Amino acid sequence: MYLCPMRLLLLSNSTNPGEPYLSWPRTHIHDFLGSGARLFFIPYAGVRMTHDAYAAAVREALAPLGLTLVGAHESADPGAELARADAVAVGGGNTFQLLARLYAEGLLDPIRKRVRAGLPYVGWSAGSNVASPTIRTTNDMPIVEPPSFGALGLVPFQINPHYTDAKLPNHGGETRPERIAEFLEINRTERVVGLREGTGLRVDGKRLSLVGTAPLTFFRHGVSPREAGPDDDLAAIILGA
Repeated sequence: MYLCPMRLLLLSNSTNPGEPYLSWPRTHIHDFLGSGARLFFIPYAGVRMTHDAYAAAVREALAPLGLTLVGAHESADPGAELARADAVAVGGGNTFQLLARLYAEGLLDPIRKRVRAGLPYVGWSAGSNVASPTIRTTNDMPIVEPPSFGALGLVPFQINPHYTDAKLPNHGGETRPERIAEFLEINRTERVVGLREGTGLRVDGKRLSLVGTAPLTFFRHGVSPREAGPDDDLAAIILGA
C-alpha cells in the first residue's frame, strides 16, 4: 500500500500554546531536511494574513536551519520553481482554501509527481490534510468550494490533525471521535489517523514513525480506536490493518 521512495513529514500543528512560531517541530524539520535546502513554500492556506506575511513568518522561524525559502506566490513560474526545489513545505490554515488554490494554480499534479519521485514534503495542519487522498477529515469550515475534495494522495489513509478526544463542558456537539465515526460509517473502507497537538507522522518509504511524545489514534470502521506510540510498528498498524 505504499510507494517508495517518498519522504514525508506530516505535522499536526505548527505551534504549541505559549511557544514561538514553528518552535516545537523545528528540530524534527532539521532532522528531516538537514541544512542548506531550497524550500518551495505553499502559503495558500493562509486566510487572515497575506502570502508575503506568511512566507516571512516561516522564513524567519526556519532561518536557524539554514534553509532558503521561496514562496509559490513569489515566483512568476511556480512550476519551474518547484522543479528547482530540494523540498516542498505546505503551511496550515484553511484546508478548503488551500486545495482550491492548488487546483487554480495547477500545482496539485506537479507536487504529487515530484514527491512521489522522492522530493521531501513537509506539511502542517492543512498541509498535512492535503497529503491524504481527500480533505474529508479536515476540521475546517468550507469557506470556499474547491473543484473536488480529492487531494494529493501521498498516503493511502486520511489524516485528522489537531486531533483530540476531549469533550468540552457545556457543549452538546459531537466529539472528534464521534465525527470520525460518522465519516467511517459512510466510508467504511477508509482509515483515519488522528494526530494530536505537538506530534507528526514521518514517512520514509515503507517506514512510518511518530514524532512527538503523545500517541496517535487509528480508526477503522467496526473496530475500536487504537492508540499507538513511537515504539509501535506504525506501518503494520496503519497500513497492514
